Amino acid sequence: MKNPLKEVAVGLGSLFTGMRLTIAQFFKKDVTVQYPHQSLQMPARFRGHIELVLDHETGKAACIACKMCEKACPSECIVVDGVKPEGKGKKILTEYTLDFTRCSLCAACVEACKSEALVFSREYNLAGRNKEDFQMDLLRRLEAKSKTEAYHAAAPAAEPEAAAPAAPADPATPEAAAPAAETKAAEAQQ
Repeated sequence: MKNPLKEVAVGLGSLFTGMRLTIAQFFKKDVTVQYPHQSLQMPARFRGHIELVLDHETGKAACIACKMCEKACPSECIVVDGVKPEGKGKKILTEYTLDFTRCSLCAACVEACKSEALVFSREYNLAGRNKEDFQMDLLRRLEAKSKTEAYHAAAPAAEPEAAAPAAPADPATPEAAAPAAETKAAEAQQ
């Protein structure tokens, strides 16, 4: 037979150990992120899905459609297609699709790319309701991204001019006197 007092002592020791750990955790700082209102800061080496790199000289994808990434992919989730126009030295990319449901984020495609046209995105918040949401046309995404960046680059330059109020004209200056004289002449004719 076991000693009942020994069992009670072991049980109380276990209870106090658990209570000590619970109280210690109670006073530590919370690590929970309130998701839609806060977001996580991704580490520098985070690997999201792959994306194409924009060639700033041409304004198009830097990919030369050599299909090395497609051949290197062990998951066979990349489809690349391109055409070679007459008289040009390199192919022009016409299709670049990624089946992200099959991608293992192994980086074989990024390492195989000779023209350094592929990088990992920093996008971590991918959600979808069906499988088709993860069939990504990377060429179309790059075009949309470049248009958005061009729009945002042009917008701040236009805002200060539109937002700046016109300075009141000083009638003593010749520049201000000429429009005022034209206005008076137009009113006199009416």
